[in-house]
Amino acid sequence: MNSISLCELLDAVQQAIKLNFSEPIWVRAEIGEMHENGGHAFFDLIENAENSDKLLAKIRANCWASTFQMLKPYFEENTGQILREGISVLVLVTVEFHAVYGISLNIKDIDPAFTIGDMAMRRLQIIRKLQSEGIAEMNKSLEIPQRVQRLAVISSATAAGYGDFIDQLKNNERSFKFYPVLFQSVMQGEAAANSIINSLEKIYANIEHFDAVIIIRGGGASTDLACFDSYDLALNVAQFPLPIIAGIGHLRDNTIVDLVANTSLKTPTAVAEFLIDKMQDIENQLFDLINEIIDFAQNAILTQKNILEQTRWKISHLLKSVTANSVFELNRQQIRLKNAVGNIILFQKNKLDMFEKIVRTQSPQYLLSKGFSLTTFNGKRLFSIKSLQKGDTIKTYLSDGAVESTVNC
Repeated sequence: MNSISLCELLDAVQQAIKLNFSEPIWVRAEIGEMHENGGHAFFDLIENAENSDKLLAKIRANCWASTFQMLKPYFEENTGQILREGISVLVLVTVEFHAVYGISLNIKDIDPAFTIGDMAMRRLQIIRKLQSEGIAEMNKSLEIPQRVQRLAVISSATAAGYGDFIDQLKNNERSFKFYPVLFQSVMQGEAAANSIINSLEKIYANIEHFDAVIIIRGGGASTDLACFDSYDLALNVAQFPLPIIAGIGHLRDNTIVDLVANTSLKTPTAVAEFLIDKMQDIENQLFDLINEIIDFAQNAILTQKNILEQTRWKISHLLKSVTANSVFELNRQQIRLKNAVGNIILFQKNKLDMFEKIVRTQSPQYLLSKGFSLTTFNGKRLFSIKSLQKGDTIKTYLSDGAVESTVNC
């Protein structure tokens, strides 16, 4: 049986690699793990199945300090992203093989354009997913209250941007009052998205105490903003039931959080100025209303004065226009009124006399004087014998007196 030693086998593998990969080659991969040591960078480059986390391939890669110290700033400046785990890269590599350490890649160059395209594609996919779920515009649809004073602020307590924001609010020229409450959060790096989500959950638990949520961070490298393109964070921001105002401190393209927040401004101080302007608008509206009330009152007073002057003039004019003929006519009308009243009184007196006669001739006393009599039983007028029984006592009234009788049948 023919056989070879392990060294001979690995030498053959090395020769095959040199033969087939004699020149550097561009490789697409995702950074699975990464760490730096002594200026060098060490990676695990991986490839997963499409739309799945199933690992298809994995290999070690090195980038020595002389190359890495140039590639890292070049990549981050052009992509706006930190060279980190989880991003896709296109790297120029040589294939190395060592009989003890196995196969590895030596990174010679990196193409930022590939990563930018991949990030843009992922960003677009997240935006489309939020839109398809019908939540991309939810926070934007909330109306910011006219008075925004009770503020839930998500920021790092030590961030310069947070300090600038608070100073701007406290020292505003109009002395408007604001009541910010800080929810301390990590604002960059891999832990940032979850930290901000935790703060939103705490705010939600006390939501009745706030008018709006403010998410701010100071200026810095655009590479620090990757957390604001997180789907999970964007999902929480978009669905939050209070208006969210973002001032993430960047001048480049908006993050996904900027796109789904109710209002997005470039810096923390711009957010403070926005809130102050909102209060100024309320004050202006109040002054306008006061001026309208004053104008209305002044116009009403002026109108009443004019009416009073016109009335006085009419009275004066009428008094001056009274002549002897007018006095005569007035006396004549008084005599006519007196005669008319006298006639009415006489007419009513005659009617009263007639009613008195009718009442008098229909009275019981008058009827008794004409030979009629009136019989009562138990004080009530008797109309029928059917109301009586033997032994009952009745009383009969005549014109000259009354007699009592006992019923015997």
